[in-house]
Amino acid sequence: MTVCIDQPQTDSEVVENKNYSNNNNNTNELVLDGGFVVPDNVASGGFDAPEINAFGHTFRDYDVESKRQKQVEECYRMNHINQTYEFVKKMREEYKKLDKLEMSIWECCELLNEVVDDSDPDLDEPQIEHLLQTAEAIRKDYPNEDWLHLTALIHDLGKVLLLPKFGELPQWAVVGDTHPLGCAFDESIIHHKYFKENPDVKNPVYQTKNGIYSEGCGLDNVMISWGHDDYMYLVAKENGTTLPQAGLFVIRYHSFYPMHRSGAYKHLMNEEDVENLKWLQIFNKYDLYSKSKVRVDVEKVKPYYQSLIQKYFPEKLRW
Repeated sequence: MTVCIDQPQTDSEVVENKNYSNNNNNTNELVLDGGFVVPDNVASGGFDAPEINAFGHTFRDYDVESKRQKQVEECYRMNHINQTYEFVKKMREEYKKLDKLEMSIWECCELLNEVVDDSDPDLDEPQIEHLLQTAEAIRKDYPNEDWLHLTALIHDLGKVLLLPKFGELPQWAVVGDTHPLGCAFDESIIHHKYFKENPDVKNPVYQTKNGIYSEGCGLDNVMISWGHDDYMYLVAKENGTTLPQAGLFVIRYHSFYPMHRSGAYKHLMNEEDVENLKWLQIFNKYDLYSKSKVRVDVEKVKPYYQSLIQKYFPEKLRW
């Protein structure tokens, strides 16, 4: 399979073709802008991804019995009970004000040393470790896509919502997989059983496939459960980032696993969403499988990422 990806300053294009060698074996290559060819193992869908997470279990295994899993399930139980259409509307209105404080992107990265994600079954390290692991893995395999390196670095910065300066929101209002409100809860959503206690299930309009939406309306018009994804998207957009639309899409929907892993809710997507989804699916394998106990030398890589921050963001941002 050959996937040709143009630098997505506007719309990205992905064209798939099958190529065969003289002995009829499949060959896979990913051709980026400038003619850079990603190694076969990357193009074929992996980058030597590990089979087990930091706890010795398979990735995103929500059924294995452990103390960590009980903590994860409780986070999702509270999420599914309390994330309602009105709650998300209220959170968007409140945090779009960006009136908490002013700081740089790197200062925010350092704040994440204080954050651990209770919804993540694969890692319990401070979040800055995960950011750098993801960014460095992508940087190795996609050296020409600097916007994607930076997107990886900042995609989880919205988790600062857990800290006192940002309102100290509960874990269920910040982390975990996201899903739409205002339409039926798809069965693919993790720990779906807890939605029966969500007040929105009493609204019959919300219980249909489309709900209050129309097919092809575009995800920008869909109310997605509140959390770090949407908050960081608002911060980036309102502060005038020059990241391409694909980067903003990755930031906003990287936790929307029912859509980009299970294929749910795609009937609500428009053509631009479909194009940007291709980048999100590339990003996702690094976001998920780069989580490990291997440490990144922060001071060594810091100058590179600071140069990207300067390229795509103002020096100080409103949060």
